[in-house]
Amino acid sequence: MRYSDNPYMIQEHQIRILPEQAANEQNIKLFISKDKGIDARTIKAIRVLKRSIDARQRTIFVNLKVRLYINELPQDEEFVRTEYQNVEGKPQVIVVGAGPGGLFAALRLIELGLRPIVVERGKNVRDRKVDIAKISREHKVDPESNYSFGEGGAGTFSDGKLTTGIRDIRIRHVFEAFVRFGAPEEILYSGRPHIGTDKLGKVVKNIREDQ
Repeated sequence: MRYSDNPYMIQEHQIRILPEQAANEQNIKLFISKDKGIDARTIKAIRVLKRSIDARQRTIFVNLKVRLYINELPQDEEFVRTEYQNVEGKPQVIVVGAGPGGLFAALRLIELGLRPIVVERGKNVRDRKVDIAKISREHKVDPESNYSFGEGGAGTFSDGKLTTGIRDIRIRHVFEAFVRFGAPEEILYSGRPHIGTDKLGKVVKNIREDQ
């Protein structure tokens, strides 16, 4: 990269570092300072744009694409926070099912100024946990509340990996919605985005309660 004499600038770099170096922003800053010959004191902020792990060899590396803010701070938010308007009294639209498709259809309808009415045969995510626990503990299956039926759909009790369509340019909006409702921000730049079962239920609950 060619550097400008302008003391205020934004730079982007591709770097390959060890996991312990990628553990926090300060370590990344020190590596870039040494590797790129940039005074660490001038790096006011770092944003990770992409992250992937290379474990093909004995030594594991983390590949990062980072944006540096030299002598300036970011002027924008790290992600677009969609504000959902109050749609009380607006035309109603029936959405069948509170799985991922149904929940995001409802959110999109709100963005368009319509009031979604979500119809779901199963229970909310908190009560589903109780019923699902009974499947393994008591071998009892509630036909209306199980791994398949209920708020959040079948994927709510998976391990939370987000691998479908991650290269689609429209997926950014979906991931930003996940983050808005409690998912970790790292899904926005990770090569293998992962929310985690422990967080996914809370995200689904937040989507319902926020509206």
